[in-house]
Amino acid sequence: MMEETVKTYTVKEAKARMERFCAYQERCHKEVLAKLRQMRMIPQAIDTIMAYLIKENYLNEERFARSYARGKFHFKKWGRVRITHELKIRDISHYNIQCAMEEIEEEYEETFDTLAEKKARTISEKNIQKARRKLADYLLYKGWESSWVYQKAVELFPYER
Repeated sequence: MMEETVKTYTVKEAKARMERFCAYQERCHKEVLAKLRQMRMIPQAIDTIMAYLIKENYLNEERFARSYARGKFHFKKWGRVRITHELKIRDISHYNIQCAMEEIEEEYEETFDTLAEKKARTISEKNIQKARRKLADYLLYKGWESSWVYQKAVELFPYER
């Protein structure tokens, strides 16, 4: 039976790999820690490398949070609720989540209206309640605030048609 050889890294090699990993796209601390553990680095080496990446500005949680929020908002049309939830899963601090929300503030309402109207046009359901439900489910899944969602569903699918 063949023994599986596990690649080992020196701190220098691991630093270089993590520099490339972080330079490729914004990363959160949790992702980098997971990657270092996957590389089977010892805790002292992990601490050294993390400190180096932060000091050299390869790793910056505020920058990550802002970039993440912008990306998910612009490309996937996610709302505040979903973005906040996803950032919390990544252990991003409340302060950094607030900073991230500032990134999407300007176009937020307009994007919501556009997205809701575009989706409403694709709903062919004749039953008003079911049509509203479909629109609401879609927008809630995307992480838009429920008060906005239900108000918009009534606005786009009024009883008198």
